Amino acid sequence: MTLPGVIRRLHPRDPRLYQIATLASLLLYGLTWLDFEITAARAILILATVLSTQAVCDQVTAGRLMPGRPVAVNIKSALISGLSLCLLLRTNRPELAVVAAVLTIAVKFLLRFRGKHLFNPTNGGLVAMLLLTDQVWVSPGQWGSAVLFVFLMASVGSVVVMRASRSDVTYAFILFYGAMLFGRALYLGEPLAIPLHRLESGALLLFTFFMISDPKTTPDSRAGRVLFAGLVAFGAWYVQFRMFRTNGLLWSLAACSLSVPIIDWLLPGDRYTWLSPPAAAAAGAPELRWRHPSTPTTAAFDRFQRRTI
Repeated sequence: MTLPGVIRRLHPRDPRLYQIATLASLLLYGLTWLDFEITAARAILILATVLSTQAVCDQVTAGRLMPGRPVAVNIKSALISGLSLCLLLRTNRPELAVVAAVLTIAVKFLLRFRGKHLFNPTNGGLVAMLLLTDQVWVSPGQWGSAVLFVFLMASVGSVVVMRASRSDVTYAFILFYGAMLFGRALYLGEPLAIPLHRLESGALLLFTFFMISDPKTTPDSRAGRVLFAGLVAFGAWYVQFRMFRTNGLLWSLAACSLSVPIIDWLLPGDRYTWLSPPAAAAAGAPELRWRHPSTPTTAAFDRFQRRTI
């Protein structure tokens, strides 16, 4: 891809740029000051793998749907997934980090239903690795209160930058999950400092603002997203406090993601798009994207966009 093409893909009106900046800043600060359990070399390896896998998958998909046309690599989506992996995935074996990065991107292309991802890529990659081997684990994200506060503010900003109509799942999940934690503490007579401590987790913030809020894997309607948030919150609570297993958030999101097609059928809504047509046109997107959808070539291009973004 040429440099102008890359610049067009990194258009400032795309909210994913803010997400990338937030995650990259946290990773850089963690590597420099917080002594994250990941080296710079490992982070570069993961990022290079997700970008390479994304390029290969985009090439294969474009070759099947639009033979002979130039391929646009979805850099932003791959970077968000790769940076999230760097912050959460921990392993002592570099080859397992590579496998996790490949699975994270591949799951977007292999597991789909009517043009939507079945699983959030990072969530799918982490859960797959937890199922495949006991040589990986997930960082709890205990970064200290000051860093957590700054990251929380940046994460809230990412929701503001996103379309406001899609932030409901984030707020609904926090309300449901927080209510369950505090309700359990009150029922057991525990001090409220205990549920507050459970909420002071970088992994929880990453999950809330960058996984469950993924607009490409959540239900299309607002009512569906609120229902989905409640299901995920209850599932996470059940895994942690009834099954007594770690990573309840990840297991719950993966399981509940299978219900999204059913929720969309029961509570239909408008499908999310990252850029509106005017914004994409201003970004220098190919004119082909905005031609009348009845033309065969454009229909193939639209199918490619729905499959890869």
